Amino acid sequence: MGIKVKEKIVYAFIDSQNLNLGVKSQGWHLDFAKFRRYLTDKYSVSKAFLFIGMVPGNESLYKSLNLAGYTCIFKPTLERKEGKATVIKGNVDAELVLHSMVEYDHYSKAIIVSGDGDFFCLIEYLEKQGKLLKILAPTMHYSSLLRKYNNFIVRIDLLKKSLEYKKTGIRGRSKP
Repeated sequence: MGIKVKEKIVYAFIDSQNLNLGVKSQGWHLDFAKFRRYLTDKYSVSKAFLFIGMVPGNESLYKSLNLAGYTCIFKPTLERKEGKATVIKGNVDAELVLHSMVEYDHYSKAIIVSGDGDFFCLIEYLEKQGKLLKILAPTMHYSSLLRKYNNFIVRIDLLKKSLEYKKTGIRGRSKP
């Protein structure tokens, strides 16, 4: 009788706001379809949970994210006035931590996509359990709490060349 080898199943848990704002702060836009392919090709990610605020009118965005291979987990958003501007807030931290624990028995390795120190306790727990594969931080300006895990960190800003959204002029689609 042979020894059963457990298949390596990798899930990604993505803080969409941290990812999107981090990349935009560097002056570029992420091509989410390319990013999903990158996760599959580089890390064999079978499920990518994208935690995102639900904003009425963004249905086509959510549909395109689903078509790109993301499982979207929505958080209701709140609007508030800051001066003359209306700010939409949808903090997804609790949902990301909760879903990573709900799904815990279904994956052997996890990738956390965020540079937010609020995920320190989750990252610490996953690392102690041998389940942390990588932390994908949008920029070099990730939380100092995560410095302890520098050997797990991959900076997305260094992948700009392959992950940047580029309009082609053909119906505004991205170049492959």
